[in-house]
Amino acid sequence: MNPSDTHATWHRCPGCQQLHYLPRVRRSLGVCPGCGRHHRLGSRERLDLLADPGSFVPAEDLPEVRSVDVLGFTDTRPYPERLDGARRRTGLTDAAVYGTARIEGQPAVVVVMDFAFMGGSMGSAVGELVTRAAESALESRLPLLVVCASGGARMQEGPLSLMQMAKTGQAFGRLREAGILSVCLLTDPTYGGVTASFAMLGDLVVAEPGAMIGFAGPGVIRQTIGEELPEGFQTAEFLLEHGMLDAVLPRSEARGFLGRVFGAWHQTHGWDRAVGTAGALGAVAAVVRDPSRLPRQDAAATVRLARTSGRPTTLDYLALAFDSFTEFHGDRLGHDSKAIVGGLALLEGVPVIVVGHQKGRSTRESVLRNFGMPEPDGYRKALRLMKLAVTFGVPVVTLIDTPGAYPGIDAEKHGQAVAIAESILEASRLPVPVVACVTGEGGSGGALALAVADRVLTLENSYYSVISPEGCATILFNDAGQAHRAAEALRLTPADLLDLGVVDAVVREPDGGAHLDAAATAERLRAALVEHLTELVPLGAGELVERRQGRFRAFGAFEPFEAFGDQAAVVPLNHHTMGAQSA
Repeated sequence: MNPSDTHATWHRCPGCQQLHYLPRVRRSLGVCPGCGRHHRLGSRERLDLLADPGSFVPAEDLPEVRSVDVLGFTDTRPYPERLDGARRRTGLTDAAVYGTARIEGQPAVVVVMDFAFMGGSMGSAVGELVTRAAESALESRLPLLVVCASGGARMQEGPLSLMQMAKTGQAFGRLREAGILSVCLLTDPTYGGVTASFAMLGDLVVAEPGAMIGFAGPGVIRQTIGEELPEGFQTAEFLLEHGMLDAVLPRSEARGFLGRVFGAWHQTHGWDRAVGTAGALGAVAAVVRDPSRLPRQDAAATVRLARTSGRPTTLDYLALAFDSFTEFHGDRLGHDSKAIVGGLALLEGVPVIVVGHQKGRSTRESVLRNFGMPEPDGYRKALRLMKLAVTFGVPVVTLIDTPGAYPGIDAEKHGQAVAIAESILEASRLPVPVVACVTGEGGSGGALALAVADRVLTLENSYYSVISPEGCATILFNDAGQAHRAAEALRLTPADLLDLGVVDAVVREPDGGAHLDAAATAERLRAALVEHLTELVPLGAGELVERRQGRFRAFGAFEPFEAFGDQAAVVPLNHHTMGAQSA
């Protein structure tokens, strides 16, 4: 029984098998009051749920886009009969509708699929409607929302249904190239050619709890590989855990989420409003740009403070220093690193993408977060989010606190070096402002992957180094006990880093350190971020990239070559000289 059936009074939930009073189920937005199962909704109910009342305007060309029987296909019934029956039952011309709507006041192009029409299968008409919706979004420069519910490609249309995968994929590609935001909301079920095309191509991909999502159906998989499937396989929660989704959204939260992300995308300026606040908070922030104003710190003591377990984490700063935060998940390649967190935040009412390392408080959480040491999936997730900032047209803020990238066998097998290198390369080319801040440990390339920025800040009791003091002491002094000596030699303190030009400013911490007053530290960090972003936002994309690359191009210390007498002091290397030198 469908909870949208207007003739029924009671509904038996297929999840908990309990009878529920149908009006109560409807008041719960089609969610079972007993077990929380999200029942399927028709396209009309879905639009009522997501769109502001009365705001949906169907596209004028909807009635003219109808599937036809090109193949003369008959299974137990001729295809035309199936189409006619589906049209009578649903009142739809095919398995999708599209038009424009407002969601929390934000205009968007919206496509909604309806599983009640031949299982939401994608034939030529559905492919055409999704493609036209994407083209409408491109022309009007409005974000696109696609609500997916489908068993896959429509078999009755044979190869032509297969071609819709490429057709819709191309349309999403054009949106991506133009920087038009697309969001796909996957509902139960989303399978086959729809999942393997536009459903997974949104800039953001979210799903309802318990939605079944996959390419091959579970029955096909069992038959093919002859194995039992793990519990929870192909559920939305399974996909979230494996990095394929940005979020799993209870039905009551979907409209708010969409309103926030569409609002952020529409808001492409506004930093002029933050200038006054930045000036007012600047004195509180006590940002230091002159190294002579900083006391010389004991390097070993600085390292100890940077590692203090009570120091605020990225999630703490997101709660204390920003107006709001909506977390996004996943690298889209099979993982969702817990050592990296990120998403869309508001700072002084202006959207930014924030990405940071995340350590744990308890032993259990520290293990879950891998002690803030990302594996390759963490850096791929971070890079995906930084690129998402380009689609939104908003700045990037990175918060760095890691002993380093995780040095493990699996990390090496899965391309740790490649992931870090690609993150460094792509960050250097982002056409939006980037501000990084070392909030604790800045360990080697694992830190640099998030620190290729227009401005690099550090908190007063943080460090940033090519290697840990212990690692340096072991390699160069053959004695890990010489870590204090190595720490001094590495010049890793904020005062040293400012003197060397590696960082642009130091944010003073409250007396005793950030761990003693997280709120005050967050207030100072907030002011510093606003101050630097206010300076950067007016710059054009080309100037930002040129300055950023010039900043890192200038690093290095070396002496000019000096000849000794009439003979050069350099012997060109070739296979003969290399052999002689090794001998």
